[in-house]
Amino acid sequence: MIFFELAWVLTKDTKDMLWWAIIGLTDQWVHDKITHMKYVSDIATMQRHVSRHNHRNEDEENSLSIDCMRISFEYDLRLTLYQHWSLYESICNSYYTACCFKLWTLKGQKKLQEFLADMGLPLKQVKQKFNSMDITIKENLRDVIEESSDKYGMKDIRIQTFGVHFGFKNRFLANDMVHAAAALLESTEKEQNDTTDNFIKALSSLSRNNLDCLKAGIDLAKKKLMAIQQTVASCICTNLILSQGPFLYCYLMEGTPDVKLFSKPLALTLLCKYLLKAFVHSTRNKRCKLLPLIMAAPKDVEKGTVIVVGIPPDSETSDKKNFFGRAFEKAAESTSSRTLHDHFDTSSK
Repeated sequence: MIFFELAWVLTKDTKDMLWWAIIGLTDQWVHDKITHMKYVSDIATMQRHVSRHNHRNEDEENSLSIDCMRISFEYDLRLTLYQHWSLYESICNSYYTACCFKLWTLKGQKKLQEFLADMGLPLKQVKQKFNSMDITIKENLRDVIEESSDKYGMKDIRIQTFGVHFGFKNRFLANDMVHAAAALLESTEKEQNDTTDNFIKALSSLSRNNLDCLKAGIDLAKKKLMAIQQTVASCICTNLILSQGPFLYCYLMEGTPDVKLFSKPLALTLLCKYLLKAFVHSTRNKRCKLLPLIMAAPKDVEKGTVIVVGIPPDSETSDKKNFFGRAFEKAAESTSSRTLHDHFDTSSK
C-alpha cells in the first residue's frame, strides 16, 4: 500500500499499478495472510484510489478502445472463478459454499440441489459455462443467489472486491487473477518443472497484453481447486485429521491423488485452510474447533523430503499471527532434523 501511494505521487499513469496493488491485497485475503476486517478496511482505501483515478480519466474511459482498461468496485459473489466456469462447478469447488453445504456428505449434496431449486435455476443452466447461460438468468443471478443464500445460512455470499475490463469483452475479478497467477507459479504440469519459467508465466498473466497466459492460468486454477476439494472430502471422510494435543495434524501419504500438486507451499497452504474450515464445520468436538492445523505432504519422493505448513485456528476475529515458523525451527533443533527454511512465509517448511 505504501509503494502504491508513492507511485501515485510520482507517476502520471497509475492504472496498472493500481490494479496490481488490488491483486496484491486480494492475494493476502485469499491465502489468509490478513483478517477479513483488515481486508475490508484496505478495500475501502483502494476504492478511494479507484474513484480518484476514474474521475481523473473520465475522458479516456468515455472513449472506449480495444486497448482500454477499466477498474470498478463491486459486491460480487464469493464463488471462485464462476464467470469462467459453470455456476455448479464453482459452487462445488469454492470453499465457502462447499463448507456451508458440507458437500463431502450425501446430505450436503442433497442440500445443494434444494438450494438450486429454491433459486429456480434449471440444472441445465447451472451446469453449462457461465457465458452460455441465458442472459435473463445472468442479469439477476447475484440477487437471486444472495436471497436464497440467507435461507441456507450463507449470509456472506457477497464480498467487496474489484473487477477489471480489458477492452470490450474481457472481464476479470481480482480473485480470478490471484488464483490464475498462483496456479501458474506452482504449476506441476511439466515432468521437469522449471521454477523460473513458472515465475515468468505467472508474471505475464498479470499483464493486460497477455490474456492467453491469464486464461491458461485460470484453467490450471480450476484443476487445482477441484483437487483441493476432492482431497478435503477424502481427508474428512477417512478421518485423516488427528488431534495431537495443542494442534491438529494431517499427513498426505505418497500415492494420494494429486499429491504432487501439494508439494508446493501455496497449494498446500490453501488446502490446509480449506481442510481446517471443513473440519470445523463437520466436527462436534468444540475444543478441536479452536486448534491450529499442521499439514505435511511429500515434497521430493526420491530425496525423501516433506513439506510442512501450519496455520492458526479458523477464526474471523483472529489477528492471523502465525507462530509456526519459530515453532518449526525449535522442533528441528531439538530433534536434530535436516530442514530448509527458505520461504518468505516461515510457517512453510
